[in-house]
Amino acid sequence: MWSWVLHRITGVAIFFFLLVHILDTALIRVSPEAYDAVIGTYKNPVMGLGEVALVGAIAYHAFNGLRIILVDFWPWATRHQRQLWWGVLGLWVVTMAGFTPRHLINVFSAVTGSH
Repeated sequence: MWSWVLHRITGVAIFFFLLVHILDTALIRVSPEAYDAVIGTYKNPVMGLGEVALVGAIAYHAFNGLRIILVDFWPWATRHQRQLWWGVLGLWVVTMAGFTPRHLINVFSAVTGSH
């Protein structure tokens, strides 16, 4: 059940991110100054943490999507759904452990100016 719930939540979150991304990118056509102002608001530590959440959502959604494909097409995968989900979580943890520290170092070093 948790894999289903998390897949739906991450899918909706990614959808809304893409919607906002399209809208803020479209601002460049309307007003380059407004675009620069919006992009400027993204350059803060809170948004850096939001980027970690976004990458986490995308990674989970992608890995779980592959698990769903396996379950849909191969009978052996249906019998091993629980193990496959734990594999998804393991891949997600490894991915996030590689991404998060590196990204946050960049985010916080940009804030302090010691890039």
